[in-house]
Amino acid sequence: MPLLTRVGALVGVVMLMTPLQAASVSRQEAAAFSRKLDQIRGHASDPRTPGAVRTPVSESELNSWFAFSAAPLFPAGVSAAQVTLVGNGRISGQAIVDLDVIGKQKSSGGTFDLWNLLGGKVPVTVTGVLHTSNGVGTFAVDRAELSGVPVPVSVLQQLISYYSRSPRNPDGVELERAFPLPAAIRQIDVGAGQAVVVQ
Repeated sequence: MPLLTRVGALVGVVMLMTPLQAASVSRQEAAAFSRKLDQIRGHASDPRTPGAVRTPVSESELNSWFAFSAAPLFPAGVSAAQVTLVGNGRISGQAIVDLDVIGKQKSSGGTFDLWNLLGGKVPVTVTGVLHTSNGVGTFAVDRAELSGVPVPVSVLQQLISYYSRSPRNPDGVELERAFPLPAAIRQIDVGAGQAVVVQ
């Protein structure tokens, strides 16, 4: 899977997102986002001054892409991703996550073991701040919830680790670790309802 696609999918999972409020999704908006992804990839090889290319992406384009195009990129057991671009770098998001598989692996079998008590497909919500600069990003989690119940970031980390595992990264992604931005992206400015990708 290309790096830009992996990071896009990872951001979708990491953002794991709060419900949209009156945002619309459409195949046209999904296609618009796909075209912008192609433009971003194309700009990566352009010999331009860093920071000279700015590509705006709307919340509805991103959510439309999640709804109509991104399903094959998400790991089995993760679906219905949505994102809200709050502004000032703040992102909120939700996805439906199947806890049965991870619960069987993580449960100690004890009566009060968290993974023994959890199961089924549940909404996982996360709110935090995306910081990006000089081609590097971090995501600082403010709040995580399972089915509306606040959980420690360590629980969210276990979910992220499990669902982001790959042959090249068997331990999965560490949620709050810095990561390189793909496609010569310098930064991503998150505003209210829109983000601007700067290359």
